Amino acid sequence: MNGKVTSFMGTAYTGDGIVHKYGELLGKASKAVLLKAPPTGALSNLLREIGAHYTKRGRDIELFHDPLTADGVDAVYIPKPGFLFAQASHPVPLEPAHIGGPHRVVTFYDAYDEDRLRLQNGFIRETAEKGDRALGKTLAAMKEAKELHDKWEKANQSRMSWELADALADSLKKTLFGDMTLNKPAAVSNRFIGTLTLDGARDFFPDVTKDLRRRLLIKAHPGTGKSTLMRAIGKEAERRGFDIMYGWCALDPGSIDLVIIPELSVCLFDATNPHEYNPEREGDEIIDMAGMCREDPEAEKKAGVIADAYRSRILDGRAWMNSYAETVHAVRARMDSAIDPEKWAANVARVKEQL
Repeated sequence: MNGKVTSFMGTAYTGDGIVHKYGELLGKASKAVLLKAPPTGALSNLLREIGAHYTKRGRDIELFHDPLTADGVDAVYIPKPGFLFAQASHPVPLEPAHIGGPHRVVTFYDAYDEDRLRLQNGFIRETAEKGDRALGKTLAAMKEAKELHDKWEKANQSRMSWELADALADSLKKTLFGDMTLNKPAAVSNRFIGTLTLDGARDFFPDVTKDLRRRLLIKAHPGTGKSTLMRAIGKEAERRGFDIMYGWCALDPGSIDLVIIPELSVCLFDATNPHEYNPEREGDEIIDMAGMCREDPEAEKKAGVIADAYRSRILDGRAWMNSYAETVHAVRARMDSAIDPEKWAANVARVKEQL
């Protein structure tokens, strides 16, 4: 029987810049193969082949997707036995910490025809510089959006009943855990479930949670305790020895959007815009924290003005991301046109020796 495939975002374009969780995977991996190359779309196909190799042998895998390309894959992780294969040059450079040990590097820089590259150099450099400017504006818009979101949160916090939120957290802890404590340390993992993409906000919530029996969908206004509630449940799970996966927010990477407790087959998820979900199957429940906010027309009006400004900056960020992606795809196409097939195949063979 084939193994299961679960999708995550490899990188997230956030208010704090481009962020990722590959450092954690490198630290846990029993073997990591880092693929070094110029900007290219060709490694995505290789990584998919690697994933297929393991799923056909019954291994569960995790695919880490490229936000700039609809079907692009930046990394494959096989939790058991802990193998990681990852693009390690773009958009985030990854460096091996244990050369001669579990970390290996395969470079593809030598698989290009230098004469063909020389002919493309002017276009590639000019386009890359244009892309850098667009990326800067993308990240500036996301930073401003995060700052506006912080103000939006503060406007809502003034009307939140925090006593009710605390009572909800205590109730959920009792309901979920009862008297259970496991005689082992908790295994903690961290992922990005979604991010801003060319098509707007995109997430893999349905894919990541498809095998869970119970999904608690939190509905609340920004700043009124969703992340705090999930953090509290996650820490309680850790204290009791339950494994936990945290899904981090793609706007504010210090905020939690998802908590999964695999051993209880349950998750809590921020199911409000921009990743809005409603119950769609047995085991789905709404946790209504929006009802814990008292009516305050003045505070609501202030929050609405800030929310409009926030959405405007997100749209700006998406527009600049599209401009940035155009340059990335153009550079990748020109670079890929200079690949020497025989040299590339030889490097692919070196990677496949590690399977």
